[in-house]
Amino acid sequence: MFVAVWSCQRVLETKLDNSYGDEITWKLPDYALGVLMNAYANIPNLPSSYDGDFLDVATDNAYSNNPSSDLSKYVKGRISPTVNPFDNWGTAYTQFRNIHLFLERGLGDNIIYSLSDSLKDVKIRNRSRGEAHFLRAWWGMELLQVFGGITADGQALGYPIILKNLTMEDQGNMEMMSRNTYEECVLQIIADCDSAFKYLPLNYVGGDEETGVKQDGRANGRAALALQSRAALFGASPAYQPAGSFALSEDSVNKKWIRVVALSERAIHTGALGAYTALTENMYVGPSVQGDTNDEFIFRTWFNSNVLERNNFPPLFYGAGRTNPSQNLVDAYPAKNGFPISDARSGYDPQNPYVNRDNRFYLTIFYNGKVFNGDRPLEIYTDSNGMKMRDVAGYDYQNTATGYYLKKFMSPKKDMLYNPATLGAVNDFHQYPLIRRAEVYYNLAEALNEIAGPKGAVTGSSHTAYNIMKEIRAKNGVTATNYLDEMAIDKALFSQLIQNERRIEFAFENKRFFDLRRNLLPLNETIKGVEIVQTVSGFIYRGTDPDEAGIVVEQRNLDDPKHYYLPLSYDKIVTNNNLIQNKGW
Repeated sequence: MFVAVWSCQRVLETKLDNSYGDEITWKLPDYALGVLMNAYANIPNLPSSYDGDFLDVATDNAYSNNPSSDLSKYVKGRISPTVNPFDNWGTAYTQFRNIHLFLERGLGDNIIYSLSDSLKDVKIRNRSRGEAHFLRAWWGMELLQVFGGITADGQALGYPIILKNLTMEDQGNMEMMSRNTYEECVLQIIADCDSAFKYLPLNYVGGDEETGVKQDGRANGRAALALQSRAALFGASPAYQPAGSFALSEDSVNKKWIRVVALSERAIHTGALGAYTALTENMYVGPSVQGDTNDEFIFRTWFNSNVLERNNFPPLFYGAGRTNPSQNLVDAYPAKNGFPISDARSGYDPQNPYVNRDNRFYLTIFYNGKVFNGDRPLEIYTDSNGMKMRDVAGYDYQNTATGYYLKKFMSPKKDMLYNPATLGAVNDFHQYPLIRRAEVYYNLAEALNEIAGPKGAVTGSSHTAYNIMKEIRAKNGVTATNYLDEMAIDKALFSQLIQNERRIEFAFENKRFFDLRRNLLPLNETIKGVEIVQTVSGFIYRGTDPDEAGIVVEQRNLDDPKHYYLPLSYDKIVTNNNLIQNKGW
């Protein structure tokens, strides 16, 4: 909502997004607040915000049946400094500019946010100041996730930290555009969250017009504390520790993990988060008016539409079947007794593969025989005569290639996309959690395990990694601890367990893409699926036995180590010698 000419577009790629002059913007409260609201408005409200895909399709969790999408091209290795579907540089720096202009010009005496109520004026100023600092931290974290990496000489770098609106003189100082170290970026995000926490209400409750439930959905104190936990986790992760002559001592890395513990515990206790709660049916779908936010969602966006369903329902239910969960992900859900399905003690039967699994499986994935939205069981099989049934690959060109459809985030409404009675479609409310309470507990468990092992105590924490994982698994229907106890004999084994739990907990919430990278886990896993044939004696499943090679759906061409770090764009590097590229690009 403002005009502020910034000629340094080649460096930070900002764009004008307003039509009002300064003389209006910085005198009228709605216009001034509108500048800040731009930084909210650019946060995606859809989890499938990557050219229509969930970010999970760029991991071993899923396959996209749209071969022309950005992520379908990416998994084939089609990424370079000139083609990067994850590039959020221009968006982030445009929001930084909006935030800095608001902090510098939107909080002065020239603007009165309430002529009749001075206390209300103070509340709006405090809240918006806190929001500005939170949003600067948010966009900083978004940049750090994408561009943070190691350079050819071993430096761990993040993004250029800019803390003010740039003047013409500033723009001439290219040194300001150098990438700060990864640690400096983490510290800046943490500091911004501290400032945000100082000014924001812990949560929006009660009837106050500016700090009560009417403002539910804005950044709050809890979100600021939880974002600190996230930033600290990335700062301690293996992929972002400097190498070579820049390498840190083991003690220095350990201190980073201790910081994760301290900030996670602060988020839990000072933020009054409450205990971990399990995923529930239709947790992501339903009312999204003020006061109806699920307690699990610390910071979220919402939308009222059927776009997710149109893209992801099975074609015979008028969807495009776009996001196909992989057999790899299905295999990651343990049996109800806690053992992975690859362990004979799990009782897993590859010919009856969907029984007695972790509850999160049933909340996330539609599989053969599962009743779809109260209508009919899905028919993802071929009959004994070779006839393709309604929901299997080959019956419709958009049917699932893996043998699974996405359930998480989908509305449960019957006849949502086509109602025979009305000949029309309906919408539903959806909530997209950007920060969940569970994330803080997972961050804490990972750090505790790194410092003291599965059952070791760490000063400042009343938790152990073992107890956190035990509670999470129990609340998701896995109450037996035999396997948990076996994994708890070794820190490395327990780390694998935490990674797998995190994978199934946050499936399709766009976290695994970054978790794989920060932990230097394999990026080139072959995507697998299931094939099912109906016989007179029942179904025969191929691809569900973890001891066999499986059904190949797609090979991933991400073998080169450079893929752990994403490239800065070519035009930024050639126009500014101070911007050092990530290694391999």
